[in-house]
Amino acid sequence: MSYASLYQRSLTDPEGFWRERAEEIPWLEFPRSVLEQDGNGAWRWFRGGKTNTCWLALDRHVEAGRGEQTALIYDSPVTGTVTRHSYAQLRDRAARVAGGLKALGVGKGDRVVIYMPMVPEAVIAMLACARIGAVHSVVFGGFAAPELASRIDDAAPKVILSASCGIEVTTVIPYKPLLDEAVRLARHPVAHCVVLQRPQCEAALVPGRDLDWAGWEAAAAPAQWTPLDALDPLYILYTSGTTGKPKGVVRDTGGHAVALHWTMQAIYGVAAGDVFWAASDVGWVVGHSYIVYGPLLRGCTTVLFEGKPVRTPDAGAFWRVIQDHRVNCFFTAPTAFRAIKKEDPDCRLKQGYELSSLRYQFVAGERLDPPTYQWLRQHLGVPVIDHWWQTETGWSICANLAGVELMETKPGSPTVPAPGYDLRILDEGGCELGPGEQGAIVIKAPLPPGAFTTIWRDHERYVDAYWSRYPGFYLTGDGGHRDVDGYVYVMGRIDDVINVAGHRLSTGQLEEVVASHPAVAECAVVGVQDADKGEVPFGLVVLKDGVNLGEAALQAELVQLVRTQVGPFANFKQALLVARLPKTRSGKILRQALRQLLDGETPNIPSTIDDPAIIGEIEARLR
Repeated sequence: MSYASLYQRSLTDPEGFWRERAEEIPWLEFPRSVLEQDGNGAWRWFRGGKTNTCWLALDRHVEAGRGEQTALIYDSPVTGTVTRHSYAQLRDRAARVAGGLKALGVGKGDRVVIYMPMVPEAVIAMLACARIGAVHSVVFGGFAAPELASRIDDAAPKVILSASCGIEVTTVIPYKPLLDEAVRLARHPVAHCVVLQRPQCEAALVPGRDLDWAGWEAAAAPAQWTPLDALDPLYILYTSGTTGKPKGVVRDTGGHAVALHWTMQAIYGVAAGDVFWAASDVGWVVGHSYIVYGPLLRGCTTVLFEGKPVRTPDAGAFWRVIQDHRVNCFFTAPTAFRAIKKEDPDCRLKQGYELSSLRYQFVAGERLDPPTYQWLRQHLGVPVIDHWWQTETGWSICANLAGVELMETKPGSPTVPAPGYDLRILDEGGCELGPGEQGAIVIKAPLPPGAFTTIWRDHERYVDAYWSRYPGFYLTGDGGHRDVDGYVYVMGRIDDVINVAGHRLSTGQLEEVVASHPAVAECAVVGVQDADKGEVPFGLVVLKDGVNLGEAALQAELVQLVRTQVGPFANFKQALLVARLPKTRSGKILRQALRQLLDGETPNIPSTIDDPAIIGEIEARLR
């Protein structure tokens, strides 16, 4: 079936289309209905279905006689380690960790926070939660204690699973002090923390609260998988909100399994037994969807890489992994390739590796700039496929479907909407725009299976943030346009969220941290274009009257403050002292004008500006 016919059917007969996708996986009980609305008016998929994600991802493959196939390859250049888990071994460890969680009182619907580096135990922890119906919330290991504490308070976990440290290239980052501080800061009491002791940094355990992972897992009795309703939550994943308070995106069990199983074949073109590698982190949505669940649901071998595109040990790290593990489909962010391109512009290190196994190169997480796209096309010799999606959707909104029909690629575009996404471009008044006209990118309800169904413990925010501006349409928060062929071009956020190397950060969150400095009277943080990371935050700071502090000293203190309160991955490194911030007469900061000014463009100054001279003053300071 062609892309056009598949896409059209998904819009005209969504229930028939997704029923067929649901029939592609086994169920304990097949759903009574395919699509309906719940009491809150939210669309829900596969009500009445019974399944278990861990069973689908592990047990059923073992039961089908494929238990000896490699399920997980752990490749860690930072520790010099490569290990493999077969499907049977991964199932057995997930069952034992699930049993350990049950022994700590964790059951169906209870939450477990996972705060871990890129080690096999992080994957096992997620699968173990899914096995017993516990709801996991993975927090990226780079988050600072206050950010972890806020997620603990919102998710209210019974148990936290963590590790003694993470490793960034050659730097060992102790996690336990961050965990201890987060537990101290959190209002919600945590009964138990289970800590994986890594030899690079052994942690002191708190008696009565903390358990050593190795002994805890070894002593646990394996747990059988628990039948779950399709509508039961699988996980909570926090994403940045414009208010600075993170939003807990909730993914359900049945729709998630159906969507990810299908996308592995339709979008990525892989089948059971193929080797799939997503070079992301389990703390982000890519890690959830395409390091852990998607490949295992499809019966693939998935690669878990604890390293960087450069300096572990060099800019040939990716090529080495593809060669060593015979990777068939590779997925990473454009930032990674910009880092490689910077250190090895002619891709000479690639010449030392044999990459004939690679069939497709996918990129996502931020806009794929045309120069990086052309560089990849020149040096890889395989289709380079940009695709666009979000934490909220869990899989691609737009993609070139490798497993259906590879269409012409256009630099700067993630091609066309994926089946299930009725994408529109709307103006401020909600009218649909034509080709080449820039507006808000929205999706007509219902969102397809696998997309989020609510915000954890805050459905009102789900409605307000995503559905209220254009009733009946999901607001993606991104702006863009379509061309005459229907190709979508995503040009950037229309809200105050920036994308730093594929990591979404709220400027409001960063402003709260900067404004907490005792010398700062007022500040604005905006995202500016960066050749390596896509965007980086830039602060404009107004000092309190009477404060005598040099710009260099203040900048150093603010950088350290953001590193402590948010994390080093925020890449906050620039702060400019200004006398005033440009605002409208109603007091709204002109963020778009500031972004344009910092990016070297001519700023669009609205007639409502309070004092036009401010822009000139800031421009003079930038010189």
